[in-house]
Amino acid sequence: MDSPPPWTLLGSVTLLEDRWIRLRADRLRTATGAEIAPWYVLDYPDWAVVVATTDAGEVVLVRQWRHAAQTWSLELPGGVIDAADGGPAAAAARELREETGYAAPDWRYLYAAHPNPAIQTNRLHVLRAVGAVHVAEPAHEPGETMEIVLVSREEAQRLARTGGIGQAMHVGALLAALEDPS
Repeated sequence: MDSPPPWTLLGSVTLLEDRWIRLRADRLRTATGAEIAPWYVLDYPDWAVVVATTDAGEVVLVRQWRHAAQTWSLELPGGVIDAADGGPAAAAARELREETGYAAPDWRYLYAAHPNPAIQTNRLHVLRAVGAVHVAEPAHEPGETMEIVLVSREEAQRLARTGGIGQAMHVGALLAALEDPS
């Protein structure tokens, strides 16, 4: 059961805004009367990721360059939910096809969670796709440098449990999706 927010928004200033992000500085008052300023908030669009498995039991992953971390990162296919997508399922299907060239006939929405609820407004939507097959060449965006990696279900779970999956949000998504034996 939700209760009323214990903090009151006294003001907000947008510091940066473009097509990917909006950064704002909020001025707040807590329930005890303390003022907090600035409280930085990142407004991102929602994201969708997909845990896709083939009929052979392989998990479809991508290995991509992540500039901020200066590393190659093993992750789930996914990305921003565009306005044209119409929702998380369509975005996940689009991202799977664009990033890997795979498509799947059987989709299930699993859950949504906040990546960092202290400072971010968006949610990560997690979907499961079963029966994934390679149907086309990937269509990477200009800022994407990635390759497709297929691993067994067991190897994907091992990678998630041992730090081999580079994106922290994807670890939980992968383990939750693979918990179901279907």
